Amino acid sequence: MRAAGVGPGHQLVFADRVLVTLVALRWQLSHKMLAVLSGVSGSTVDRAVAEVRPLLAARGFAVPDRPGVRLKTLADVLASAGAEGITSRIDGTEVQVRRPKAGRPGRKAFISGKKKQNTEKAVMTGDGQGRQLWPGAIRPGRMHDVTQVRSDGIEEQLRLHPNVRAEVDSGYTGLARDFPGQVSAPPKKPGGHAGPGERNTRHHARRRQSRRRIMVEHAIAEPKQWRPLQRWTGDRDDLPEVIAAIGALVSDRAAPRPTRRKPSAELVLADPTAC
Repeated sequence: MRAAGVGPGHQLVFADRVLVTLVALRWQLSHKMLAVLSGVSGSTVDRAVAEVRPLLAARGFAVPDRPGVRLKTLADVLASAGAEGITSRIDGTEVQVRRPKAGRPGRKAFISGKKKQNTEKAVMTGDGQGRQLWPGAIRPGRMHDVTQVRSDGIEEQLRLHPNVRAEVDSGYTGLARDFPGQVSAPPKKPGGHAGPGERNTRHHARRRQSRRRIMVEHAIAEPKQWRPLQRWTGDRDDLPEVIAAIGALVSDRAAPRPTRRKPSAELVLADPTAC
């Protein structure tokens, strides 16, 4: 909001501020510890992280074999998948967070029925090579996967991109029911009256679908190696920015991996200014 050079000077040069932020993102060391290691005050580290982390989060995600192109929104991801003929893999992941203080409204909203912990849930989108393309739709852990998808515009984007295909797990059965030609979920378990042949058919169909979908688990596992995504101890409002920053950094490492791609049309982002 002010001209460059106005305000207090930086005790750390820009490269050191980036390094401090990367260490904080990778290992979740306290800012006081980073201040001791850097020979500065804690407020200096606070300021450095507050300046650099939003820049990392706003970079977007690298596109394989498309240097200079970054995917910043879900619309960009689905437009890229449609143009490149990529079958997206969609799944949710949860990050443990601190429990809200007693007496505050919405205290139970973060209790995950699956993890039995206070969590926040993110919808992850990856490709067939285990590369993360978009982590978004951050919601409290109590919310069901399908409710989260419907409340964040993923259904609307699937309607706008009818040529996009996706593989999901049984938590998104409702999404597969609404988009039978686009979304593939594991087949339902047959009833008790089903014979051995029907059960065997369902078993093999489920295994085939699982082999196609499993790559999203690899896409989720890579950023979860970073300490903040194992258990976030900071402010819950900062977690979406942390997830975006870590995802962008991981995508830079994953994008150069070799892949088999069919000839396709030119990639056109939904938001041309996103590049």
